Amino acid sequence: MQITITARHFELTKAIRDYVEAACEKLNRYFDQIITLHVTLTLENSRNICEITLHASKFTLQSESEEMDMYLAVDNTIEKMEGQIKKLKDRVTDHQKKGLKENNDEYYSRAFLYAKENKGNPRRLIKTKRVVPEVMTVQEALDVMEAGEDDYFIFKNVETDRINVLVKKDADHFKLLEP
Repeated sequence: MQITITARHFELTKAIRDYVEAACEKLNRYFDQIITLHVTLTLENSRNICEITLHASKFTLQSESEEMDMYLAVDNTIEKMEGQIKKLKDRVTDHQKKGLKENNDEYYSRAFLYAKENKGNPRRLIKTKRVVPEVMTVQEALDVMEAGEDDYFIFKNVETDRINVLVKKDADHFKLLEP
């Protein structure tokens, strides 16, 4: 998080700068995707005005407060910003939960039914085989497949630079799987 502090009509002291930075660090507790914070401190007549603009990945929040003391103005503005962040976070999480509840997609409902039926018998991992794919053409992979006795062969295709799987269907037919 990058914090920019601007002082208008007065000299910004180190004490105020440190206080503002410490107060802005509190906002990371509530929301960790903050990109920049721009704090503007203004002195007009006897009024102290603090404005904070928060930029995150998908939105921008702004809060402002006016007090007789600059420290109070900063505190009030931070409190307002915390309220906005909490409200936004609640709105986002409620929206995500609502989307999950309203999802009547056939795939997800079948997956739910399958999981419900097979709750008593969880699947077990029987064997894990780690394969380092060789870099070759499809024709070279076919030649290796015909020479060996495996039903499949995993290789990295030179032409597409992606992992491919060659599967033996029967003695004369093969299937090439490209992700």
